[in-house]
Amino acid sequence: MNFPLRAFARIFLKSTLALGLASALAGCFSAGIMRGDSDPHPGVFRAHNLPIQGIDVARYQGDVDFSAARAAGTRFVFIKATEGGDYVDPMFRTNWHRASNAGVAPGAYHFMTWCRDADEQAAWFEANVPNDPFSMPPVLDLEWNNHSESCRTHPDPETAFAMVETMLARMEAHTGKLPIIYTDMTFHHDVLAGRNLPNTMWLRSVAAEPELRYRNERWTFWQYTQTGIMPGVRGAVDRNAFYGTEEEWVHFILSGCDPRDLPALGPAGRCASLK
Repeated sequence: MNFPLRAFARIFLKSTLALGLASALAGCFSAGIMRGDSDPHPGVFRAHNLPIQGIDVARYQGDVDFSAARAAGTRFVFIKATEGGDYVDPMFRTNWHRASNAGVAPGAYHFMTWCRDADEQAAWFEANVPNDPFSMPPVLDLEWNNHSESCRTHPDPETAFAMVETMLARMEAHTGKLPIIYTDMTFHHDVLAGRNLPNTMWLRSVAAEPELRYRNERWTFWQYTQTGIMPGVRGAVDRNAFYGTEEEWVHFILSGCDPRDLPALGPAGRCASLK
């Protein structure tokens, strides 16, 4: 799927300008700004030193000053958009526009529920999340709904995975980008382990490096704390890191795929490319 050249040009320009800030951000690292965490765990220390840092937000963070977050080194934000088949996060559109205007790459995520038909959830996502060529790929948030008051259903692994496949296909068709999968250790163990999916993985691991918790599952994004501190955000915020270098980040922004997957997925038309 090829996107308009001007869309790539805009994203590439922002990414290229960001490269020029690398030396300035190095000073932020040494000053401890990028290591902000009210309850740091030594098992995730490496994440603090990865060069591409981000956050994820929902209504609970209130009004986020994305310009302040960007000045402190935030390069991307995953924004809660939809849940199930009838809920839109009330801050979604505001967060989306503010992040984009501040030069923070936005990505929308859908929280999957297990008491609602997958096609209904996909239709709800399509109706409420824009097909925006300037954004990161969409995210499918996969967890068991253990804290839900209305839906604590645990379908069997094959039923759950069939729902996941439906959502992933519909999200890709809607946005033209291969969706990112966010998951935790329990759901990964129960449903996703060993599936050999082509999707970029965003893994939660707040006490150890993801390789130690996810059977060596390769990851692109790492959610390494839920007690993060970031200028522009009041209170605690989830913090995340991209696995690679500045150059690899630019490749991800331009293609929508993990750069390590481009040789396999690019020829199949599942990653954008400049031609």
